[in-house]
Amino acid sequence: MPRVIFYTATTLDGFLADDEHSLEWLFSVPGGEGGGDDFAAFLDGIGVLVQGSSTYQWVLDHEDLVAHPEKWPEYYGARPTWVFTSRRLPSVPGADIRFADGDVASHWPEIREAAGDRDVWVVGGGDLAGQFADAGLLDEIRVSVAPATLGSGKPLLPRRFGADRLELTDAKRAGAFAELTYRVSAPGA
Repeated sequence: MPRVIFYTATTLDGFLADDEHSLEWLFSVPGGEGGGDDFAAFLDGIGVLVQGSSTYQWVLDHEDLVAHPEKWPEYYGARPTWVFTSRRLPSVPGADIRFADGDVASHWPEIREAAGDRDVWVVGGGDLAGQFADAGLLDEIRVSVAPATLGSGKPLLPRRFGADRLELTDAKRAGAFAELTYRVSAPGA
């Protein structure tokens, strides 16, 4: 069964994006553009991507993916991507984008089947990762903490998690970032 992993970067004060959903802050941090061997190894184990509408819209606009769909496979490969949204969004030509509305648990059987023996990457945002956690489907949080603060913005995980649900399994330095990995227990486990 695939694991569901929320792998993201956050500011030191716990924000994924600024108030306008922008990730520009991340790209101003040395190494914030992503990539590297660790990320490539992570991506090799991913069968499905899941994104919220704000994350998808920002990437779509920032990379001008409707006009330049060839960039999508450079970043994400041919993996199917579920975008959870209640609004109409454009699709990237040639990419396997599946728009979903409603509860994540109701879409889980199809996502799990598409992932096969590989994992599911919750790309963003924090509320979507929280929905997977609420449904008892989130297995791991991998967060790269950047040496930057925003003061306000979109929170890393707008949910309450006690130490009984999060177990630190790894901590390391990656350039300017501190990378933390937590195993997530299901609610009431």
